[in-house]
Amino acid sequence: MDLYGYPLKAKFNQPRPPPPKVLPATSTTASSYKNRVPYHPESFNHPWMPDSYYKAAALNPTLSPLSESYPGLPPTKIVPFVSERPGGVFTRHTLDDWHRSNMTNYKESETTRHNAERLRADLTRTIKDVYQQAKRTQGESTQNLGERVNDIEYWKSELCIELDAMIRETNSLTDMQKRLERALADTEGPFQVAHKCLLNREKRMGIDLVHDDVEKQLITEIKIIRSCRERLQQCLDTVNCQLMCNKEARQELEKDLADKQMGHHIDSKCYQLKNTSRGIHYFRGVERVDATVSVPETWARFTDNNIFRSQSARAASAKLRASTESLLMGTADEMWRQFSKVNDAFTSRITEIANAKSKIQTHLAKTRQEIFQIETKIQVIQKTIRDKEVQLKVAQTRLDERTRRPNVELCRDAAQLRLVNEVNEINETLRNLHQCLRASEDMLQMLVRSKGVLEHDLVVKNNSLFIDQERCMGMRKSYPSTVQILGYV
Repeated sequence: MDLYGYPLKAKFNQPRPPPPKVLPATSTTASSYKNRVPYHPESFNHPWMPDSYYKAAALNPTLSPLSESYPGLPPTKIVPFVSERPGGVFTRHTLDDWHRSNMTNYKESETTRHNAERLRADLTRTIKDVYQQAKRTQGESTQNLGERVNDIEYWKSELCIELDAMIRETNSLTDMQKRLERALADTEGPFQVAHKCLLNREKRMGIDLVHDDVEKQLITEIKIIRSCRERLQQCLDTVNCQLMCNKEARQELEKDLADKQMGHHIDSKCYQLKNTSRGIHYFRGVERVDATVSVPETWARFTDNNIFRSQSARAASAKLRASTESLLMGTADEMWRQFSKVNDAFTSRITEIANAKSKIQTHLAKTRQEIFQIETKIQVIQKTIRDKEVQLKVAQTRLDERTRRPNVELCRDAAQLRLVNEVNEINETLRNLHQCLRASEDMLQMLVRSKGVLEHDLVVKNNSLFIDQERCMGMRKSYPSTVQILGYV
């Protein structure tokens, strides 16, 4: 690219004066520089500049006109300057060079245009191939997604059928379990009361799950009639285990069905996606992430195994229900012992729990008051920290603004030193305040934890009182009927 507009720095030397009285003829002098350009030895010392500079400098070179009153030399000492070109114009190129340059530019332009046309044709063909390849690839992906959706729908239907059958069987076995539990608890009055009391007392929480005198008396009461209930207990254990197996198989089916539904939803959404759909974005590098954990064979085998496991569990459950039904019809016993001792133990234990509950309520009230006071102090510390942070912002803003003072005004004066000290002091104060805040928060956490322990203990005591006083003592006021013993209600 030629740059124009630079100042002309070409230099033209005046002819050096020959020795005095030795002047060549005019014709000889003219022939010596005919068809030649002026020689400039200084041009090799010029700094680098674009070619356009030297071209511009050589456009119209002129020589200073010879003056008869040349300062410093008499007219006889001045060398006459003779030029065969009109106006003394010097050129650097010939007409052939000019035509040759034009032809070169024409050829270069034609070559460039030819290359551009060929490139455009290649780009058009490439774009067409890209569109065809993308359409074909996207069509294959859409077809594969559609097949995948159909496979998922098939296995979903199989899972739904098996899940419904398993739910019905589990509900039937659960009903049988309840009948067994009622028959086991209601075989005899004392046994029914003792067993239910033990079961209810197992629902006690935390530290109240103790092996106290009440539990000892209940265990003694149960041991008296345990020999008559061994078969029911064994059958109940078997039913419980089978229920666990049924629940595990059901959970696997439900989990697999939920996964199938989610996969069906996702694949259906992917199947319906088009280039004009909303919600499509770039996810750089997602093609390099392989999060798959199965292949089509293992995927189908996994669901088939779940269905087979559920079918086996249903068959075992149906067989167990038939044997349990026959066992329930022949179970009945009439025993009852140590009823009064158990009631006395319950009364003593209820009194102890009530006293402990009263003390816990007193400590809980004091702890709540202390928590309120600590929270108030924490709010005061937090407000102080916020005020100090504002002051720190002011000091740091002043220091930052003073860094923009020009030149010698950047003086380490008393104001600068005081501002630095102020920032350090505020930072130290903030550190101390944060330490105080952390200590207060730690203490608050300890108080809250203590309050939680007391509240939990209070809930435990309430739960124990409810179990011992309401449930256990409530059911020990009456003797079970024969229908309850047989387990029909």
